[in-house]
Amino acid sequence: MTAGPIPEVTPVNQLFWEGTALGELRLRRCNCCGYLFRFVSSWCSACWSADLGWIRASGIGQVSAMTVVHVAPYASVADRVPYVLALVALDEGPVMMSNIVDVATDDVEIGMAVEVTFEARDGLQLPQFRPIRG
Repeated sequence: MTAGPIPEVTPVNQLFWEGTALGELRLRRCNCCGYLFRFVSSWCSACWSADLGWIRASGIGQVSAMTVVHVAPYASVADRVPYVLALVALDEGPVMMSNIVDVATDDVEIGMAVEVTFEARDGLQLPQFRPIRG
């Protein structure tokens, strides 16, 4: 049984998932205007160029919004509740939705500094975030 939905690997996001397999969080970079964004598009939403590349992100960011999930959306994650679902503003600018792990739900707060970690799930390494200690 899977622990929730698994993202589909497509030609648009394949290099992102290849990066996570190496322990890298990758972002798309527009070669025309320099705009950074997640892998969800084949063109730049700032200038509409299709001349795109990839960069390795630092994996560091801050929690910008969060909620604590108390009711499992899938039976396969019932043993994980409660858990934190958050928007993480990466230091590079883009915002990702992800889980905050390795911390009690009551200890997660807006502005908390976090770093990427990866969870193996059905052949993929899914980016999750945990507090930066120290």
